[in-house]
Amino acid sequence: MASDFAAGLVGGFAGVLTGHPFDTVKVRLQAQDGSHPKYRGTFHCIASIIRQETVFGLFKGMASPIVSLTFINALVFGVQANVMRRFETPSLFSHWVAGCAAGALQGFIAGPMELAKVRMQLEGVGKAKRSQYKNYHGSIDALRTICRTEGAHGLSRGLMLTLLRDSPGFGAYFVTFEALCRRFASTSEQGYVGVGQLLVAGGLAGTASWISTYAFDVIKTRVQADGIGGVNKYSGIADVIVKSYREEGIRVFHKGLGITLLRAFPVNATTFTVVALSLRMLNTDEGNSDHGSVAAVGKKKAAVLAAKEKH
Repeated sequence: MASDFAAGLVGGFAGVLTGHPFDTVKVRLQAQDGSHPKYRGTFHCIASIIRQETVFGLFKGMASPIVSLTFINALVFGVQANVMRRFETPSLFSHWVAGCAAGALQGFIAGPMELAKVRMQLEGVGKAKRSQYKNYHGSIDALRTICRTEGAHGLSRGLMLTLLRDSPGFGAYFVTFEALCRRFASTSEQGYVGVGQLLVAGGLAGTASWISTYAFDVIKTRVQADGIGGVNKYSGIADVIVKSYREEGIRVFHKGLGITLLRAFPVNATTFTVVALSLRMLNTDEGNSDHGSVAAVGKKKAAVLAAKEKH
């Protein structure tokens, strides 16, 4: 249904505006050289970026996600909802399957877009003026430059890792959200999930999703950042894993997790809540009863359904 895509579009836009500064810090922490780290931790990284590059340094590369992630979010929520309709009876398993399908599809779009974002976030580290480092004139130019200097295969850097991260990650994302919403609805006489509960469920769903697949994201960032400055440190995915582990130990696969979780809660709380409220407004007549999620059911529809169950 068009309403699913529209709700995802609005939710995605709100989520990007909320979370991009956190994402910049995450990328900087993940990509830095473990033997000569530039940042001592999350807060030192934030302070260094603001001091050296001004507060706008936190928003580097936002053009790519504001366009791509808004569209991707519409795709994810639209595909997930339509796959859900393939199941006769909505269950937590069907939410997981639908989430995995949506995550796999969006991974093909997210891969190149995240490649451009990572390259732009890592250019001009420690420099405040764009004239000192202006290698790319935007996301499209970044992709064009990568294609010219690394060949067409350069655009697929980290694509497999993006798919390995996103398919199971979105499965965990949607099933956690639905499980929590069902729990909240069961404690309400009318079976209604309030705004505060939507925020909590969305935030925890985003947190669970990132924890479940975070190691893939670290490896992906290193693969996509490799080659900046014309120097390639790694020969492939396996080489990234081996060298990273040898140099920094198991903790390397959790680098930047703190800032990621700090970002995940507000971003996904905002995204899921905006999506759910949008669905309630866009489907006032039918209550979106075929959506498969209790979060999409408005207060009036919940009251009607509760009354029917009593009788």
